[in-house]
Amino acid sequence: MASVAQEPASREPGGPEGPAQERRALPGWRAVGARLLALREGSIIVIAIVTAIYFSVNTSNFFTGENLETLLPYFAPFAILAAGEVFVMILGEIDLSIAGLYLFAPILFYKLNTSVGLSLVPAVIVALLACMAVGAINGVFVSVVGVNSFVVTLGMLFTFEGLSLIISKGTPVATPGGQPPLGTFGKVFGGGTYSELIWAVAIVVILQIVLMFSRWGVYTVAIGSNKLGASEAGVRVNLVMIRNYMLCSLTAGLVGVFEAVRSATVQPNPAGPNEILFLAVAAAVIGGTLLTGGSGTVVGALIGALFLGILKDGLILQGVQATYLLFYTGLAVIVAMTANVFVGRVRRGQTGGG
Repeated sequence: MASVAQEPASREPGGPEGPAQERRALPGWRAVGARLLALREGSIIVIAIVTAIYFSVNTSNFFTGENLETLLPYFAPFAILAAGEVFVMILGEIDLSIAGLYLFAPILFYKLNTSVGLSLVPAVIVALLACMAVGAINGVFVSVVGVNSFVVTLGMLFTFEGLSLIISKGTPVATPGGQPPLGTFGKVFGGGTYSELIWAVAIVVILQIVLMFSRWGVYTVAIGSNKLGASEAGVRVNLVMIRNYMLCSLTAGLVGVFEAVRSATVQPNPAGPNEILFLAVAAAVIGGTLLTGGSGTVVGALIGALFLGILKDGLILQGVQATYLLFYTGLAVIVAMTANVFVGRVRRGQTGGG
């Protein structure tokens, strides 16, 4: 009887289970935060959001449509470059030649169009195929010959920056198809307001799918984790490495053409590409790709590039002098990497404890 009498009371809204259920529902935000930080990209997502909130609070026009259009050139090119670099860095290698190909591709495109007489699209295709050929040479030297990737790609960087200066004679020229009024070619290949953003998102999505769900991606991670073990398991290590270098070179040439069309000028100046190289590598690393290889994420590279773009755009809106931009960028990269290391340790601790 007593148990029957107590049963209805336990079912009342104010019964003992009601507050307990509410208490169990309260940690929802904490659970979301824990799941977010459990992601490889978790720390840079949080840092990017915090940075965006900071600049939106301290500047009146950060979240305006006009400023978002200004932000796009600050991160979309880095995202595409970093996406290609991720496939090389997961191998435990690096490609510094992307700066040289970024400079070389639009100059070759210009010469093919104006001197050889190719129309715009075929000229772009030939220029990109030339970049892929350079990537294949990089891959052969690294995987077959056995030369260190830093040395090979650094040599290629100098080679193609020098070749670009020789071909162009150091003179800026107008980009074919990039002059106003823009036609279809110009709007698609970097001149349109959102064209680079669309290309960046499309490339990141495709390469992330390839990395996660294709044999190419699985083999890439396997080689970066244990090259000898992957080879003994039947993976064609040399072929995968050459293919990844070709992909990285392709993205470099593509971004070079995009930026030349967007700016309407082919600038044979190595200083800009060299800075872009390091920012692309930084975007990949702070996005969660290990320099030691075996782990990486293309989506993280996109978010890392977005963080760097938000930082540069926000600092400019706050009136920070141009001489201080690299200083603050360097500090931000260190902070982001420290957060990555800390979150990685927490994640490994939780995994080990579980």
